[in-house]
Amino acid sequence: MLADLSQFIPIPRPKALKDWPLLVFERPEGSVFNTWKPMWVVLLEDGIEFYKKKSDNSPKGMIPLKGSTLTSPCQDFGKRMFVFKITTTKQQDHFFQAAFLEERDAWVRDIKKAIKCIEGGQKFARKSTRRSIRLPETVDLGALYLSMKDTEKGIKELNLEKDKKIFNHCFTGNCVIDWLVSNKSVRNRQEGLMIASSLLNEGYLQPAGELSKNAVDGTAENPFLDNPDAFYYFPDSGFFCEENSSDDDVILKEEFRGVVIKQGCLLKQGHRRKNWKVRKFILREDPAYLHYYDPAGGEDPLGAIHLRGCVVTSVESNPDGRKSEEENLFEIITADEVHYFLQAATAKERTEWIKAIQVASRTGK
Repeated sequence: MLADLSQFIPIPRPKALKDWPLLVFERPEGSVFNTWKPMWVVLLEDGIEFYKKKSDNSPKGMIPLKGSTLTSPCQDFGKRMFVFKITTTKQQDHFFQAAFLEERDAWVRDIKKAIKCIEGGQKFARKSTRRSIRLPETVDLGALYLSMKDTEKGIKELNLEKDKKIFNHCFTGNCVIDWLVSNKSVRNRQEGLMIASSLLNEGYLQPAGELSKNAVDGTAENPFLDNPDAFYYFPDSGFFCEENSSDDDVILKEEFRGVVIKQGCLLKQGHRRKNWKVRKFILREDPAYLHYYDPAGGEDPLGAIHLRGCVVTSVESNPDGRKSEEENLFEIITADEVHYFLQAATAKERTEWIKAIQVASRTGK
């Protein structure tokens, strides 16, 4: 008799509209404590799935979107920032926390769109499809996106200031059109506006700042603005927005002068109690520092790790106080021989952090 192997065959996931790690609020069964845990969240056409790890075949939970409502910003957790809430038809509340404002807004826009498509019996699509704006079939948006990101010939990412805010790793709308015209990707600015709108609607570009966000959420024919005051960024560029309370804030501490090259949420082990907490990390180079913050908010970092001359490596055997089933750990040993143990959500994310820290430690002051 042959054994039934169907239970061991991984079932392919439905096509994801969006997937990215977020903090998910949950209350373990039988526990009175509420916890926030990093999960891999996947947006589908009819619901949201969340996984403990990206490589998992079975989701830890699933939220149906039909009839659900979305609340953003959500103030249920006081000082926690960038939280949004989904309430199902059974009046069950599900809470999610993004790493920064633009990430939350991008999730909220796509979830609202998915809910609206379910209600109208429509297929999920970006605001303007190739057909609706008559985009030629010969235009390869993916290839164009890679050309725009080229470090030598692509669009230059800048730190731009507006309304006492500093937008890191972004560029203006008119710079995008200038680049398209100068590289002969389009014949004129009007055609460039059509291509840029397609890049925006397909997720290759993201709006930063109120002006560009309002254009995306509005009913204008072109959601993209050929405007020097409209800011945009690449979704995987490490974009980050910082607020200045006064002109004096421009004079930053030396350790904050470095360019932000990576940011995100990780678990960090405490040095005294050996407990683990979610922290938001911002990696800067030249000078090389890794600052960590309370993800619930606060302008000042909880601490900083000087990376110059440090050693960083993955950890297969767990440090004291860590449950054996946890994975994706890595360790930073500073030049002063201080040890920091961190945990990423996925093996890929751990590798990316290790590589980024290694580069910063070699090139930074």
